Amino acid sequence: MASQTQPAPECPTCGGTGWKTIEIPGKASRVTRCDCRNEARTARLLKGTRIPARYEHCSLADFETEFSGAHRSLAAARLAAGRFVEEYPIEKTGLLFIGPVGTGKTHLAVGIIQELVRGKGIPCRFCDYRELLKEIQNSYNPTVQTTELEILRPVFEAEVLVLDELGAVKPTEWVWDTVSHILNSRYNEKKTTIITTNFPNLPPGELQNFRGSASEAARQAARNETLGDRITERMRSRLHEMCRVVQLDGVDFRQRVQSANFR
Repeated sequence: MASQTQPAPECPTCGGTGWKTIEIPGKASRVTRCDCRNEARTARLLKGTRIPARYEHCSLADFETEFSGAHRSLAAARLAAGRFVEEYPIEKTGLLFIGPVGTGKTHLAVGIIQELVRGKGIPCRFCDYRELLKEIQNSYNPTVQTTELEILRPVFEAEVLVLDELGAVKPTEWVWDTVSHILNSRYNEKKTTIITTNFPNLPPGELQNFRGSASEAARQAARNETLGDRITERMRSRLHEMCRVVQLDGVDFRQRVQSANFR
């Protein structure tokens, strides 16, 4: 005879009801949600964020700003991320993290939604820009059961959305239309969006006017493209209405760690 799954043990505090009684000296007792239910809801919300395993460890607390050669912009970016968490949802303007590869943009974005879920119970979602576009394109395959609307619905509806690596896909009319659809939908619904990008915050064809650090200028010169080139100037302007710009600079953190391992 097949063994039956044993039911989960009841919480010793609430006995499985989900509610606990708080005794207040000199006053009537009151009932509140048991910690076991709060923990279960937090676990469900964290799973719903779809944070990639590579970034599950990221938090604001472990974001490094003090190490040899650290750029002062990292401390300012960490401060901006912490302030955003403290002020949300009173202040719902998103953040646009801009900077070279490896400076911690994704780390900060993930740290923010971790804090919002754990500390405030806010439903959040993480989307890799490249993977999202692949999923949408794949939905056009007649053998695939998922529709474009099913893919985009949670992106549109997430209370706080992280859109990572914006501009990383070679721009085409379809890519531009898709980006416009996503950003305009969230803008119109007053949804908060946190975005990361490696491209300079400049209009199309304006890289010669870039005034960032020499290291970033060299890296971007190789691409010869700006954020405006990758998502159109109209969408770049829309981002400025949706987000506050946070600039990061410095050495590639991953390369710094690898170099340290060889010392």
